[in-house]
Amino acid sequence: MELQQLRYVVAVAETNSFTRAAQQCRVVQSALSHQIARLERELGGKLFERTSRRVRLTPAGDAFLPAARQCLEAAERAAAEVAAAVGVVRGRLVIGLIPTIAAVDVPATLRDFRRRHPSVHVRLRVDASERLIDQVREGVIDVAFLGLPTTAEPIGVQARELATDRLVAVLSPDHPLAREPALDLRRLSGEPFVDFTAGTAGRAQSDQAFTAAGLTRDVAFEVTTPDLMAQLVGQSLGVALLPSAYAPRLAGVVTVEVRDAPMRVEYVVSRLLSRTPAASAFLTLLES
Repeated sequence: MELQQLRYVVAVAETNSFTRAAQQCRVVQSALSHQIARLERELGGKLFERTSRRVRLTPAGDAFLPAARQCLEAAERAAAEVAAAVGVVRGRLVIGLIPTIAAVDVPATLRDFRRRHPSVHVRLRVDASERLIDQVREGVIDVAFLGLPTTAEPIGVQARELATDRLVAVLSPDHPLAREPALDLRRLSGEPFVDFTAGTAGRAQSDQAFTAAGLTRDVAFEVTTPDLMAQLVGQSLGVALLPSAYAPRLAGVVTVEVRDAPMRVEYVVSRLLSRTPAASAFLTLLES
């Protein structure tokens, strides 16, 4: 069993296509198919079901895939450790982040990191905080930037608090409340809301604040990105609550202070154990 065969299997599993996997691996499709077929003969079972329209893992493939990924990660980490021992940081760095991260200028940080460590290949994944924590804990992501309610903390990961921020009301410029110097949750509770998906940390910040105040509200629209949230607010379809450090980035809306607004805490989190040289270098840069 060769590492190249494992890479081909993972690529096909991720793309659901031999053609796209071959393109991703920069190899002709016939060579990729031959190597996977050779591996299947060695293992004594098919890893993929192939039809003219789709490719999917067999039960044997489902069982094989996690181990294949672990082997590839171990090989990549070993090469990175050898490089780090001679003063070169290389390998892969997977960074997760919520779309409303404000405590860190991520593009500027990546620019500085790239200048220092040009041999590191960086992948970015945008997701909700609770899923990012799971992915860091599982080793899928190396480092993640989160935003959580003050009632929650990252569990099972190494965490460092970056900032605490208060949410503000986000309204269309022609909304009657847009000219108020400050608002409270009671005045906002009668408005239709645009908010993040129920069950996410971004939604929990506001839900918990209204519940603590003994208030109910109508979330008329659920979205996954703050840009879409701002577009709906700008069309007078509802109001929103977003962190004060992030909200000014949005176009076509205005912000108003909320006296009893919910708070959120931003964190950077990483694995508890087996941190890669690239991840360690990135975290060191953040602390400088």
